[in-house]
Amino acid sequence: MDYITWRSIYTVLVFVVFVAIIWWAYSKSSKKRFDEAANSIFEEDELEQKANDTTKQESKNNE
Repeated sequence: MDYITWRSIYTVLVFVVFVAIIWWAYSKSSKKRFDEAANSIFEEDELEQKANDTTKQESKNNE
């Protein structure tokens, strides 16, 4: 086999891997996990805000 044949095989292989990654990313089985990951940053902010509110309330009660 010559160089051009290897490049053709490599191109087809990379294209197949690309299509597989796109299929995995948009599959229904991954949707729930990706949605949870996308919204996790907002959940962390809410938890921090609740913790800060609790700390402020405790300090007011101690005064």
